[in-house]
Amino acid sequence: MDNAERWLSKTLDYNFSDVGLLQQALTHRSASGRSNERLEFLGDAVLDIVISEALFHSLPDAPEGDLSRLRASLVRDTSLAGIAAELGLGEHLILGSGERKTGGHRRQSILADALEALFGAVYLDSDFETAADLIHRVFRDKLEVLPRADELRDPKTRLQEWLQARGAALPEYELVNVSGKAHQQRFEVHCLVPDQEPAKGEGRSRRSAEQQSARRMLEQLTAGESRG
Repeated sequence: MDNAERWLSKTLDYNFSDVGLLQQALTHRSASGRSNERLEFLGDAVLDIVISEALFHSLPDAPEGDLSRLRASLVRDTSLAGIAAELGLGEHLILGSGERKTGGHRRQSILADALEALFGAVYLDSDFETAADLIHRVFRDKLEVLPRADELRDPKTRLQEWLQARGAALPEYELVNVSGKAHQQRFEVHCLVPDQEPAKGEGRSRRSAEQQSARRMLEQLTAGESRG
């Protein structure tokens, strides 16, 4: 734990009174000893309230739906894993031999869970204010440059709203091809809107293919509108 303690002190300016909490926060369920699952549960709740409050105060005119989408974008696994990787958290994870061999220290879900577990551990080791301060420092850059809320809506929703605003028919999605083996399938979907060329989308799931086709259709429609 000495290396982990030095890393935490240098990177996040925090020193545990109970080093056992730090060890538990870094311990994946694949390893022996108490895993970080319970701390992750607690840290997830602490993170939600801290980010919710930060957004509430920084965006006083934003409606609830926009705040919810912004919060979800900040605390989703991809965001948390990216932060954890930047901090170097993966180097200090305690993993079982199987996870170590397969690169578990780089796995998105493991990094995200460990970061939330660390927040939970800091909360238990100190208090809510200290944990909140640490979370604010970790998320400072992301909170200072927030995306527009409308950018966070998925392409299918944005396309539907664009068409509805113009009194146009809603899009239809046609599955045109499925290829590959069962565990490596690729889906091809066409998004269909009257008087428009079909927009093609591909992905590893039908949903992702539909989202891609919707995004391309929206680009097609907005480009046509700007030319008009």
